[in-house]
Amino acid sequence: MTRKLSVLVYAAAFAAAALYAQQPAAPPATAQAGQPAPAQAAQPPAPVPAAPQQPVAQPAGQTGQEAAPTVLRVNVNEVNLIFTVTDKHGQYIPNLRQSDFALLDDRKAPAHVKSFHQQINLPLRVGIVIDASTSIRQRFQFEQQSATEFLLEILKTRSDRAFVMGFDVTPTVTQDWTNNLDGLESGVNRLHPGGGTALYDAVYAACRDKLLTERGPEPVRKAMVLISDGNDNVSHVYQDEAIKECQRAETIIYAVSTNWTPSRGKGDESLTQMAEETGGQVFFPPSVEEMSNSFHDIEEALRSQYALIYTPADFKEDGAFRPIYLYCYDRSYQVRTRKGYFAPKSPSH
Repeated sequence: MTRKLSVLVYAAAFAAAALYAQQPAAPPATAQAGQPAPAQAAQPPAPVPAAPQQPVAQPAGQTGQEAAPTVLRVNVNEVNLIFTVTDKHGQYIPNLRQSDFALLDDRKAPAHVKSFHQQINLPLRVGIVIDASTSIRQRFQFEQQSATEFLLEILKTRSDRAFVMGFDVTPTVTQDWTNNLDGLESGVNRLHPGGGTALYDAVYAACRDKLLTERGPEPVRKAMVLISDGNDNVSHVYQDEAIKECQRAETIIYAVSTNWTPSRGKGDESLTQMAEETGGQVFFPPSVEEMSNSFHDIEEALRSQYALIYTPADFKEDGAFRPIYLYCYDRSYQVRTRKGYFAPKSPSH
């Protein structure tokens, strides 16, 4: 996450701007809910400037042994952007290069790109947030079973950690951060359905109290797996407030809808918006018995990501939302990443 720019590299920014001016203009990013609409881009998107050559981490399982995690140290003046790329059939696209992408941060090309990696083995920080309200009582046991199987599959190394939170009228953490699989399974099994549905309160609290505080010298992949029908009837915060807190915590939402009806309702629209605003995805399993397939897709997404670390241009510590616009030049590919982030606020502002 971005903190304070210690030195603005004028020569790099000038060279990057000269390169971007030669590229064709692209449509500006769409304004997001609850965020100020960005003005028209001052510079057109252009190929992400070349970063120093870095070794690409080999995904685990391809060499017959566990690949060592890639260590990428992020300075306080850099943005760590995690994203996935899929084709029109939803298949993840490997082996793309940095020059295949265009990026704008707050309508400006980045001043400097430090690194670009494919399928990196960054440590995972995953929050399992399960709807335990009365409305899902009949399918709750399937939700618990699928969530437990997911945790057993996704936590591969000692550096991976997860927590379990259930919610009805209030959110409750039944297992704090750990990589102990027995403890996580017990946390899932301690949940019992009953009461109203405070979905937005739960998302907000999970980010504010758990995911926002998970920072360190190396980047991690932070994700929330949200299992719910998307309906909310008792929250104290609004949906856009919950989304903003996820963006502050640099957390991707992967939502699994428990609405099994053929038509998509307001709850599904809510899950879709929260997932898309944070760079994640929503899944609609056709039946409760097929929830495990959605968790498999989430696992694949978490293991099929790209990471881009860059220094933004003209950065100000004003607490403002800085929109991110990233796309692939092959427009048949879809890039999923967070829509932006909040700059830190200095004491003078």
